[in-house]
Amino acid sequence: MNRGPGENGLRWIADTYSTGFTLTLSEGISPYELLRSVGAEERHIVPLTRFAAYELLLRDEEDHISDLDFLDWEDTAAVARLTSGGFLPAPPDTIVRAGSVAGWAYALEEFGCRTGTYIAALSERGRAFAVHRNAKGFSRVDHGLHGEAVTSFEPGLPHLTNGAPAEVALGFVHRDDELGDVAFLRFLEGELGIYLPWEETEAELPAAAFTHAASA
Repeated sequence: MNRGPGENGLRWIADTYSTGFTLTLSEGISPYELLRSVGAEERHIVPLTRFAAYELLLRDEEDHISDLDFLDWEDTAAVARLTSGGFLPAPPDTIVRAGSVAGWAYALEEFGCRTGTYIAALSERGRAFAVHRNAKGFSRVDHGLHGEAVTSFEPGLPHLTNGAPAEVALGFVHRDDELGDVAFLRFLEGELGIYLPWEETEAELPAAAFTHAASA
């Protein structure tokens, strides 16, 4: 679904995921292709709501699975799917949930940044972007085009750029009156015209668990 570029089509993510997030956009692929591109096996992909993923990430391995509000722990098939997928018994390092919007696949991670390390693979059919904020409030943007990593930069800190400068590669210039990740999300709204519905991202989406989450 597209809305006008003046609407808050992506910026809400920075408020809703205020303790850390990664939003990834990959052009021309499906959610399942996105998950496979970052190392997921399709047989281990499980539909999860944001709440369910959050519960799985924050639990202690010693906690009984009956403490999980989203799961009927007596449903042996559901428990087996989560266990074989790496969601149980130990909490994964990150969970990547993926959906689709207006010709793009998107992915959301609550804390980690696994998708950012696969930016070249995610751009095989066009453009790919990963916008990450860590728990300390630092942000980073990765951009790939046609199978190659083009730039990786921290908005407002051009000396930390790897690859082409953001203003050259994307035409993006950070203004100091806005947080770096928010500024880039605003930029993407205007460039891509994407509106990502909050309700969709809270509902069940295909999800994959990973034991290694690259973090900035």
